[in-house]
Amino acid sequence: MSAGGLSAARLGRMHDVMAGHVARGDVPGLVTLVSRRGEVYVDAIGATVVGGNEPVRRDTIFRISSMTKPITATAAMIVVEGGALRLDDPVDRLLPELAGRRVLKRVDGPLDDTVPAHRPITVRDLLTFTLGFGMVMAPPDTYPIQGAMDELQLGQGPPSPSTMPAPDEWIRRFGTLPLMYQPGERWMYNTGSEVLGVLIARASGQPFGTFLHEHIFEPLGMKDTGFSVPAQHVARFATAYWTDPVSGALSLYDKADGGQWSRPPAFPSGAAGLVSTADDYLAFGQMLLDRGRKSGERILSAPSVALMTTDQLTAEQKAVSGLVPGYFDGHGWGFGVAVVTSRDGALGSVGTFGWDGGLGTSWYSDPREDLTIILMTQAAWTSPSPPAVCLDFWTSAYQALED
Repeated sequence: MSAGGLSAARLGRMHDVMAGHVARGDVPGLVTLVSRRGEVYVDAIGATVVGGNEPVRRDTIFRISSMTKPITATAAMIVVEGGALRLDDPVDRLLPELAGRRVLKRVDGPLDDTVPAHRPITVRDLLTFTLGFGMVMAPPDTYPIQGAMDELQLGQGPPSPSTMPAPDEWIRRFGTLPLMYQPGERWMYNTGSEVLGVLIARASGQPFGTFLHEHIFEPLGMKDTGFSVPAQHVARFATAYWTDPVSGALSLYDKADGGQWSRPPAFPSGAAGLVSTADDYLAFGQMLLDRGRKSGERILSAPSVALMTTDQLTAEQKAVSGLVPGYFDGHGWGFGVAVVTSRDGALGSVGTFGWDGGLGTSWYSDPREDLTIILMTQAAWTSPSPPAVCLDFWTSAYQALED
């Protein structure tokens, strides 16, 4: 048994399971990372492009999509600790575009059939995704609000950096729409992180990307994390693919050289815009697991990390919310991260926190086991339910624990 309590034989079993997904064509390539008690195991399998000869390596760069959200939440808490924001203050002071909110009488109703919001949106609402607006889990154009969101290019679909407007214009457009529900009524995915990116920039007086680099990426040594990939590193950037939900066939979503992440975007998306590597994201996840510290330097206070990684949703909010049926039976939501609230098969002890990226990535940190696990692939999920490659990774990572 290793110092980290990892079984070499069982890590070999994990390699075989994950290599099977590459051999079957589920994903072109992948990187798995298991870190425990200072020991880090990394395995890179497959290629960066379908049919290509360039192997995936430990330092291959991936689009991490919604794994951006925990980083955005961390940035918001840094601003809160600096005194420029307070969790329960209305956002109207810095985001006057969101003052005087109206709320749809019915989510499927016309956009002008509204009532006044009972109260303003707060910073806490954005962090917990309870601002009253988010992705609608229904087929496109089921409700009028969906069509309006798409028409205004507010980033409600898969990440598309080249199509979104600059932050001030984004928040102006968002402010023209009513909320779907009253603030605090329920959890709705995604939009809270987009608004946070704009709010952090205004509160800090810096562009959002600059703030992330100065306060998170540079202190943590996350040298390959950002909203675009510089030309000198594009050879390490994996091509991204859609996955057909019926056949499993892969089709091109975004090429590495000259694709949407080849230049800085007009709108640095706090919900889904970042690229990163397995080791970069380990630095971030380990910082949270270590209660806000990295190599003696404090990034965030321990109480802030505890708040972020504790379930913040009420039973009433959970009863009307969720990505998939039953999700909140065993999970909660903190600030930008999911939290395991009951043992849920493959994934984690109670108190495990983390999140996934719909373009093919996953990260969770388990305080009870002193464990961080990361999966990087370049094949998109086909639904909010995790694909087999994720489920098998989670199971394989935990079965490798020897003690």
